[in-house]
Amino acid sequence: MEALQNGEEARELLEAQAHVWNHSLNFINSMSLKCAVQLGIPDIIHNHGQPMTLSQLIAALPIHKSKTIYIHRLMRVLIHSGFFAQQKISENESEEEGYVITNASKVLLVKDNPFSVTPFVFMINPIFTKPWHCMGDWFQSDDPTPFETAHGMTLWEFAGREPKLNQIFNESMASDARLLMSVVIDKCMGVFKGLETLVDVGGGTGTSAMAITKAYPDLNCTVYDLPHVVAGLESSNQNLKYVGGDMFQAIPPANAILLKWILHDWSDEECVTILKKCKDAIITSNGKKGKVIIIDMVMDNKGDHESVETQLFYDLLMMVLFNGKERNEKEWAKIISAAGFGDYKISPILGLRSLIEIYP
Repeated sequence: MEALQNGEEARELLEAQAHVWNHSLNFINSMSLKCAVQLGIPDIIHNHGQPMTLSQLIAALPIHKSKTIYIHRLMRVLIHSGFFAQQKISENESEEEGYVITNASKVLLVKDNPFSVTPFVFMINPIFTKPWHCMGDWFQSDDPTPFETAHGMTLWEFAGREPKLNQIFNESMASDARLLMSVVIDKCMGVFKGLETLVDVGGGTGTSAMAITKAYPDLNCTVYDLPHVVAGLESSNQNLKYVGGDMFQAIPPANAILLKWILHDWSDEECVTILKKCKDAIITSNGKKGKVIIIDMVMDNKGDHESVETQLFYDLLMMVLFNGKERNEKEWAKIISAAGFGDYKISPILGLRSLIEIYP
């Protein structure tokens, strides 16, 4: 065995080893978060209304008595990850620490909060994680995606056959839509102004369209998605309807076409095809040009480390699940132009995502 030359070299190697360990074990963060949501820990601590001691938390949890000794270790990881915190409790002249939920978790992880994203956490599921174990094999094969290497079919085919996967996916997208559309309607009111009709392509169960029609009761919206997604869905709102179909074949006509978190699922060539169908569907009315409204990421390296990392993670996620990608502005401009559109405007006001309006 070759001896290390000096103490500095040894220190650097040990730090590098810790770095490798941390990334190799990073799945523990996501799995611990999923476990906490499954056990209802965010709701229990939030509903308690004040710092909750370990013994109080254990008493409230639906766990086997033999597992009570492990809860503090789970909470220690979740505190380090920033989902919970600890506060001192003064009782009978003795101090004890209690668990509290952080501000972000109070909104995003409590199940009955309208902006809860807990359905997204349940996408940490063997169906979605197995393809990552197949990436090495995928790189050495001609399979289109690691998902197909793992499951022998595309995610869309799998969802069409497995109601459970379809439900997990739709609930996850709906939870995102509730949060995102509240911001869109608040900050981007002008984007829907003057429109009479809109088609939400890939609109799932209609969460986005419902929010739009509530804010704009004179706007008629159509949710357009695959037949198995919209099967059995009906709206009590006369301004909202569901239509099943294939966006690669045709899109119902409207003043505006909404593509929320759709195009990153597809290759450049497929995006050009979708955008051409959108262009064919646009109707000009009231002297205004029709348009396509895209909500998606615009990649850049200007944000903080965590934001850039999240965008990089999403880019690989699209590669693994769909053969899609996240795009920078130059890449967006390329597919927009290739689809025959003459102009576009990017508004980076949706956190990690942007609002992109494109015009013929």
